[in-house]
Amino acid sequence: MFTGIVEEIGTVKALLPGGLEIHAKKVLEDAHLGDSIAVNGVCLTVTSMTAHSFIVDVMPETFRRSSLGELQIGSGVNLERAMAADGRFGGHIVAGHIDDTGLISNIKREGNAVWITVQTPA
Repeated sequence: MFTGIVEEIGTVKALLPGGLEIHAKKVLEDAHLGDSIAVNGVCLTVTSMTAHSFIVDVMPETFRRSSLGELQIGSGVNLERAMAADGRFGGHIVAGHIDDTGLISNIKREGNAVWITVQTPA
């Protein structure tokens, strides 16, 4: 589970067959192999890491159905470690898993808010 609060902006270091290598600092401070890190809101599992980067596997469907498919080397990505159950959550709780996709059909500004209408499949 994740709070949805971005901890750091990482940088795509490499586009790998079936994955990504991401340069990061903060999210690696206490990371271990197998940990979940949200990358642009998508929950991914660390499969390899160094002191300054980590590698995650990304399934083809995840590349197709998320913003991860548009990434290039050098792209910035929002990073967040999985929520620790022994502390404050500091935000809201999000799962980080994609259930479906929608089409933005309308955007309306109202003061400091933005109303976004999304059409979803039945």
